[in-house]
Amino acid sequence: MNKAGFSGEPQHSSAASGDDIPAALRDTPDAKPKVRLQPLVLLTGGVLAFVLLAISSGFLFFIISPKKTATSQPSPTISPTQTPTSDSSATTQTNNSDTVLGHLPYAEAPESELTVVSANGRIRMRKAAAEKFQEMAKAARRAGVILVPISGFRSVKEQEQLFFGVGAQRNQTPAQRAALSAPPGHSEHHTGYAVDVGDGSVPATNLQANFDNTKAYQWLQANAARFSFEMSFPKDNAQGVSYEPWHWRFVGDRDSLETFYKAQNLKPSPTPQSTP
Repeated sequence: MNKAGFSGEPQHSSAASGDDIPAALRDTPDAKPKVRLQPLVLLTGGVLAFVLLAISSGFLFFIISPKKTATSQPSPTISPTQTPTSDSSATTQTNNSDTVLGHLPYAEAPESELTVVSANGRIRMRKAAAEKFQEMAKAARRAGVILVPISGFRSVKEQEQLFFGVGAQRNQTPAQRAALSAPPGHSEHHTGYAVDVGDGSVPATNLQANFDNTKAYQWLQANAARFSFEMSFPKDNAQGVSYEPWHWRFVGDRDSLETFYKAQNLKPSPTPQSTP
């Protein structure tokens, strides 16, 4: 080390003179490399500090960036939930496109399918419905209740007179009349499955809302389902038709069930996808 340190001395210096130099002065060349190490240490420290700063900055960015991503995730989840809603409302509108003043369309029953259910022969129903109604009336009679058929099958022409003729006599608008009677072509009576029922013991309640106070109504509520009859227009019904506790319909076979429940298909249904 000392020989290397003395390489910078003038050539005329002798070895003897070197021995005369105090030991402290001869150690001076060793101190110079130590001084030269300081910039290297500073440079190394600076590089390390820069690296640590870069690492910490990257780590901080890594922590922050997922939070921004997480907050942005709810926005795309909104649109898928909105799409089915719009589709379902469109489907509902399509299913209700044939309604008139809240009443659904129904075709007339063929004459060959109709049979008499009243003693005077004026009230008719489809054969399957007539048979079940007569069974129901007999069961009610055994319980001391008299079920009287007031109206059964009704043609479109008969419904025209009932809707327009009576409406004009009573000075009712079509909307007012529709709350009490269906427009022609939109009455359940066209099907031959519907029947208006009265209580033979209290005829004053026929076709009145207070029919629901009679024994006949109470018996129907408790037993009509056993004979495949149900009330068409209960309170707050989906069609918005006035409450008619006297109006009942037969739903005891495939044709009657499909006639009413396909017409009432107010909710979106996936069935069209399964049909060929």
